[in-house]
Amino acid sequence: MGEIVLADTRTGVEQEMVVEWATREHPGVEVRTLDEIDIAGLDPATVLIPARVVWLPPVRRGQRKVALADAIVLSNPRRPPAFRQQAIRRMGPDRARVVQGVAASVAELGDRYEEQQAEGESFAAFVGMRAALSAERAELEVVGTRYKVPRLVAEQISSSARFQAAAAELATALGRTASSVTQEATDKLGTFVATQSRLVQDLFTSTFRGLYERAWSVSADLDTLSELRALNKQSSLVFLPSHRSYVDSLILASVLDQHDFPPNLVLGGENLAFWPMGPIARRAGTIFIRRKFGSDPVYKLAMRSYLSFIVEKRFNLEWYIEGGRSRTGKLRPPMLGLLAYVADAVEALDDHDAMIVPTSIVYDQLPEIAAMARESAGGTKTPEDLKWLLKYARGQRTYRGEARVRFGEPFSLRQALAEAGTGRVRLEKVSFKVMDEINAATPISATSLAGFALLGAEDRAYTAHEIEVILAPLLDYISARSLPGPDPALCRGLGLLDTLRELTDAEVLQTFDGGSEQIWSIAPGNHAVAAYYRNGALHHFVLRSIVELGMLAVSDGDVVEGSPAPDAQADPSEGLLAPAQQEALRIRDLLKFEFFFPAKQEFLHRLGAEMDLVAPGWRAGTLDKDGVHSVLLAKAGQLFARRTLQTFFDAQLVVAQRLVALGAEEKDKETVLADCLGLGRQLSLQGVVPSKDSVSRELYDAAYQLADNRGAVGGPSFDDVMTARRTWLAEVETMRARLERLAAIEAQQAAETEEKETEQ
Repeated sequence: MGEIVLADTRTGVEQEMVVEWATREHPGVEVRTLDEIDIAGLDPATVLIPARVVWLPPVRRGQRKVALADAIVLSNPRRPPAFRQQAIRRMGPDRARVVQGVAASVAELGDRYEEQQAEGESFAAFVGMRAALSAERAELEVVGTRYKVPRLVAEQISSSARFQAAAAELATALGRTASSVTQEATDKLGTFVATQSRLVQDLFTSTFRGLYERAWSVSADLDTLSELRALNKQSSLVFLPSHRSYVDSLILASVLDQHDFPPNLVLGGENLAFWPMGPIARRAGTIFIRRKFGSDPVYKLAMRSYLSFIVEKRFNLEWYIEGGRSRTGKLRPPMLGLLAYVADAVEALDDHDAMIVPTSIVYDQLPEIAAMARESAGGTKTPEDLKWLLKYARGQRTYRGEARVRFGEPFSLRQALAEAGTGRVRLEKVSFKVMDEINAATPISATSLAGFALLGAEDRAYTAHEIEVILAPLLDYISARSLPGPDPALCRGLGLLDTLRELTDAEVLQTFDGGSEQIWSIAPGNHAVAAYYRNGALHHFVLRSIVELGMLAVSDGDVVEGSPAPDAQADPSEGLLAPAQQEALRIRDLLKFEFFFPAKQEFLHRLGAEMDLVAPGWRAGTLDKDGVHSVLLAKAGQLFARRTLQTFFDAQLVVAQRLVALGAEEKDKETVLADCLGLGRQLSLQGVVPSKDSVSRELYDAAYQLADNRGAVGGPSFDDVMTARRTWLAEVETMRARLERLAAIEAQQAAETEEKETEQ
């Protein structure tokens, strides 16, 4: 059995180095390049030993990394030009090493070729590709796994039997030739496959880090990172972060890089592929894709094949499941297209899986919020280009607090799909699991709580003491529920003053100190900005708020009659008062396009846990109507529903009124939403809707989706549509009346407390 060292070299210097290495390590073995041998004519028993030269950057500050200076002088220390290689060998011999890939016989390579490659593909090209990939893996042992990058991707995908079989099947369906579909799909692969470069990866990390490192200090969940590193040895990780800022990806990349993770391949929209950002980001691992490609089956084939390759080769993936940055601070509805492709890839590969990593990224302050709030109020979005990038970079020179990266419980995509059943609904269940985990992991910031307090039942200014009083029960609740809350010191005394000062400096709040006490209020026109901060933590208080509304309905004997919500069947086994269960499920149905709720049984279970905090001992069954009312009175000052849910029911009121007023007139969705913006502003000025932040296209859009879901937008019967509209409007008015009742309870108790303090 003979052996040949197959040299994967670019220059004469590299060839000389491989020969010298082979003389030491494999005496008597011939060294050849792929071009110098006839692969097909070799004895099948001949063993091929791939080898290549690895070039390393010089040591700078204890690390071998490329510096910006290298790029300025047009030098790539990882791939130095031929004329510099000899000097590098002489002056820095530790910077050049020969590595050996895993050897394989010609017969073994032939078996793999028959199994993996499409008919007609060159065996010699296949051997060369396998040798290069084997040498690449050996190189990773030297440079580190954080530099794990996919090579020869388009070649591996387009030459595979699986890809060409899928192309032939699609060609038949389209009535085209297999060769034309294969070529088009291969060409489209070339438009989005990330051609990663270690040089650019280093430069991208160091250069674009300036877009955030002066603005935020970054903290991460170190315990979960250790768990993820162990999981990454067995399968690819799919990071699905919340999306709030353009720098989300940079911050997550920095955290992973600092903890020795290989770089993620990041799926992003083509709108960010402008020069010079696009070419640089692409070579650093960004996959720029069309926002919509459902009508292009060949593009879908190329994308599905690429994602399957990524899963099979265990590269880590990242995309933003919301499809775009949040305009309200809450999570947006998940987009299922890319998740479907990854799910297909996992199910098509019997021995592969992907671990889903729900990821939360939140900021103490975010300068982008003002622009997003303007868009939500009907403004136009500024297009991303070089001018925009420079302006954005200049805006990051001010320190804006902390950026927190937290991870939800990672889970197996294969297992989650199996548990979710069949049909499209299973992807919805998996995506809701992702969103629920993101919400659970999302930390509550002091700025979120400040927004919660100031966007209160009354649109007025508050003293620091009043704000502290509002926040005290919130902090108690956060502690009782073991929620990821802020440092309580930032919500009391001098710490609270610092928090308010930060928001004032950011022009979210305004302050007045010309009287006996300093007071703070929402700056004019910035209610939506303050709401963005509040909404980032709001989901933690929604179930408690639903419990309060349900209890009030029971206390007042005001259970809504009529057809229940689609899944509103009370479950006595939970022990919760049956009428309160019914109301809770109805409220959940009204808010299902605003928040992510678990399945009914889990939802009721969580409500029971909330009742344990509100009324300990209620499970004994002794809590009657009067008892419920007493509990609400006792909890005055600790009721969250008004501040949590007022905005959303105000937005629903506007859309419901507009649809009722339309009558038989037909208008498309965009026109209706534009009308709602006008009506919302009017009702806000008139004081009909107390929450100024409810005047939002995003909120009206969610309300419109709810109306459509309830048959209140259109249908075969005009009478049925109008009935659905009026029924919905009546339910919304009922919920708003309950919120007013809760506010009255709060005001009554506050007045009584103040009177007692005065008497004393």
